[in-house]
Amino acid sequence: MVIWQSFDNPSHVLLPGGHLGFSPITGKNTTLVTYSFLYNISYTLSLDATTKRGFIIQQSPGGRMFAGTFPEWIDIHEDGDYVLAFNDVHTYMHLTSSGIIRFAKQRECDSVLWSAPTIACGVHTYCGRCDLDSHCGPYSLCTSSGSCTCPVGFDSPSTGRWTGEGCWREVPLNCESNPAEPEVTFYPIDGILRYPQNGWMSKVKGMRECESSCLRDCTCTAFAYDSTCLLWFGELRNTVVLESGSDGNRVYIRTTSKQQQSSFRVTHVFFPHKRMVVLWVTGAFAFILIGFILLWRCRRKLFEETMVNGDGSLKVFSFAQIKKITKNFSEKLGEGGFGCVFKGTMPVSTMVAVKRLKGFVQGDKQFRAEVQTIGMIQHTNLVRLLGFCLNWELRYSVALGTARGLAYLHEECRYCILHCDLKPDNILLDELFCPKIADFGMAKLLGRDYSRVLTTMRGTIGYLAPEWISGVPITQKADVYSYGMMLLEIISGRRNSEKIKEGKFTYFPTYAAVKLNEGNGMCLLDNGLGGNADAEQLARACRVACWCIQDAADHRPMMGQVVRMLEGVMDVEVPPVPRSLQKYVGMDDSTCSDWTASEVSC
Repeated sequence: MVIWQSFDNPSHVLLPGGHLGFSPITGKNTTLVTYSFLYNISYTLSLDATTKRGFIIQQSPGGRMFAGTFPEWIDIHEDGDYVLAFNDVHTYMHLTSSGIIRFAKQRECDSVLWSAPTIACGVHTYCGRCDLDSHCGPYSLCTSSGSCTCPVGFDSPSTGRWTGEGCWREVPLNCESNPAEPEVTFYPIDGILRYPQNGWMSKVKGMRECESSCLRDCTCTAFAYDSTCLLWFGELRNTVVLESGSDGNRVYIRTTSKQQQSSFRVTHVFFPHKRMVVLWVTGAFAFILIGFILLWRCRRKLFEETMVNGDGSLKVFSFAQIKKITKNFSEKLGEGGFGCVFKGTMPVSTMVAVKRLKGFVQGDKQFRAEVQTIGMIQHTNLVRLLGFCLNWELRYSVALGTARGLAYLHEECRYCILHCDLKPDNILLDELFCPKIADFGMAKLLGRDYSRVLTTMRGTIGYLAPEWISGVPITQKADVYSYGMMLLEIISGRRNSEKIKEGKFTYFPTYAAVKLNEGNGMCLLDNGLGGNADAEQLARACRVACWCIQDAADHRPMMGQVVRMLEGVMDVEVPPVPRSLQKYVGMDDSTCSDWTASEVSC
């Protein structure tokens, strides 16, 4: 009999051969547990025996909880006890420090096969009662404030108190009859902030084909189309809608004509001599309404027909459409090395930023391929938003979020994507001060085997890695160097290019590397913060920055390692002073260690 084994305590990673759930051998319920040292929050992943293929992610302290189900293709054994186990030697399950469960495959560039929840329940992100599976229940609509409602044609609890039973149809669907009968219809629900969970992506194209796919299968309860066809089967859960319902996405719920009529029973009494007048007025109004609908659909179709075939579903606009969106490039937002940025408004009232390139010599085919790949990436730290100047806690959060975004570009995308122009100007902030990496005008795709070589220098002086000058192959470590230089500026609140007068020092990165070796990292903190910073976080950030700006690319960490260092789950040693920085004070290796605090003062 096995008394103890390492698989009984899998920590935050479930390896092949391991299992989750109750073990009849040890009598123990095995879970995954992770901890965020940055926010002092832990997450626990356990199986939910009350729901088929269900799981629960519990946050503590605070008690936030996310309940969901594993997809059908993940193998779950239910031999008397509910246990999740898989034996594929190339797969593993990982509970991240942000409370996200990921099912991944090793040694493949697009390794993440499935993850949940889609929105992390972190400190700076919304994760309310709508993420709890039992809050509103099936077929209900949870508003962004946490209240519950029912869609048209569904009944709600008569008491007004939601206990998780959800909504139920006033007129049940009958799958025994012909599913394509005229009485089967779809009712639109607007203002969708988050789609229901467990949607299936269909390869069909176009709104009508998507609707037909759902109509042909009686078990299909809803569909949505926004350049991609999504289908739902069974109960709809965890649907989040906006309070006003005037914006957001749209979902079509399968109903019957009787079900809709039961929700709009209004009795009108007309006198016989007025009936013809009412019919004429109604007909005229319907004719005008149909005309407006046809005009709107024609305008929308013009945009839908410009879709690019493929996984990216990236829209391609004509120059005339771009001129109309930007009002003939009338409102300029800014200007970069590759062109100007203008404000625009899409036909659906979505605000966009349009960059008009200039001096562009890249081939059209290569440009389309790279833009389409960049357009496919989705990550919470990879969107254009606002600007920044922050206290220490937010600065550290900006540094960590930026590192996560870069790690996603380098290590988790299908292609390794180099940003090539990382600097504080290109790290923008949203209303919650969440960092967003912007300006991919110089970004480049790179094969995982580094078979493609960059021959043209890209980036901004002051953030360029030494390999851009020396001519050695460019890898993602060039972005790591730029990140290190940017991190020093976030810490100090000043440009590295600005001259300083600190003893023999005139270049801040050199001053930072030497002071860090002396153990006096507090001297590097922005004076505007008045010393209000976590000493451990400051020392960790300074060490990470100096490791990132090492001369040799092999000596710099990967961005995934940088994330773990900043999260506090990986130790950071004191880095050496880079040789390229020593020349700014006339030093060499023999004299570097002989410097004293009397020669260099804060």
